[in-house]
Amino acid sequence: MLTIYGVYRSRASRVYWMAEELGLTFTSVPVLQARRLDNPLAADAPINTLSPDFVTLNPMGLIPSIKDDDLVMHESLAITLYLARKHGGSLAGQSVAEDGLLTMWTVWTATEVEVHTIKIVMVYDNEQDNTDEGKATIAVAGRSLKRPLAVLDQHLANTDYLVGNRFTAADLNLAEVLRYAQSEQALFDAHPNVAAWITRCQSRPAYIAMQKTRSQEPV
Repeated sequence: MLTIYGVYRSRASRVYWMAEELGLTFTSVPVLQARRLDNPLAADAPINTLSPDFVTLNPMGLIPSIKDDDLVMHESLAITLYLARKHGGSLAGQSVAEDGLLTMWTVWTATEVEVHTIKIVMVYDNEQDNTDEGKATIAVAGRSLKRPLAVLDQHLANTDYLVGNRFTAADLNLAEVLRYAQSEQALFDAHPNVAAWITRCQSRPAYIAMQKTRSQEPV
C-alpha cells in the first residue's frame, strides 16, 4: 500500500500527479511545511516537517516522502521515477537507453532548472514580487534560465515530449519544476516550443485532477 506524506502545495504535487497518472490507490498523510506554522513543535500543532514522528520517517524534515509497503523513499523526483518504473506502462523507460534518458532529463531538471525556478516562486510566496529585492531576484533567475530554456526549446522543435515522443516521468518532473516560473510569461513567449509542451503536459486529466485538489488546500 502506497502512503504519500506531504501536502499538494509543495513538491509533493509531483508525486500526487504521478499517482493520478498511474491510477494508483494511495493514502495521503498531510504534512505541512514547518515554516508555515508559528510554533511547529507546539503540542497541538498539526503534523509538520518538524514533528518528531515525521522526522523519524525522514530525518531531513522535508516533504514529500513515501512509504510503499516496506520501502521508504524521499526526494520527489526520484519517487516519481520509481513509481513509473514499478508500475510500468508508457510513463517509464521502455529500454535501458530510455531509462538513462529519463534519468538524465530528471537530473538536468534538478541541477539546471529548479535551482532558478524555485527562487522565482519563493519571491511570490513571500509576497516580495513588488519589492526591489524581489524584482532583482526574479530578473537574475530569469537570465539564468535563458540557456536551459533555449536548449529545451531546441530539443522540443522536432518532438512533442522529452523521450520517445510520448509523455513520461521526465516530462512530469520538468513540467512541475517549470511551473514555478510560469508567472514570467516572457520566458515562455521567447521559447514557443517549451510553451506548447508545458500546455500539453498541463492539459492531461491527471494534472487537472491534481491541481483541483491542490486548489482546495489553504494557501
